Amino acid sequence: MRSVGIKVLKDKLSEYVRLASTGETILITDRDRVVAELVPPARTRADRLPDALLADAVRRGLVTPAPLPPGAPPASRGVAPLDKILRELDRDRADR
Repeated sequence: MRSVGIKVLKDKLSEYVRLASTGETILITDRDRVVAELVPPARTRADRLPDALLADAVRRGLVTPAPLPPGAPPASRGVAPLDKILRELDRDRADR
């Protein structure tokens, strides 16, 4: 655990954010008084911001996720191979 004053943090923010991203907790001080903590994200936190914000809103009860439909999900249909798609695209463009 490290501590840093607000003025130093302001000048070297990316360095301290990088430290927090590796798992270290940084205590932020103002005149030798701890005013905040910069901590790594919780292990349960989603990596992408929209996912993390949505998960947080669900946890706080602000959003209720839609229920899943009953039964197994529908089988996915296969996708044509790329070469077949490109041939069809060329054929469609030939009359232009």
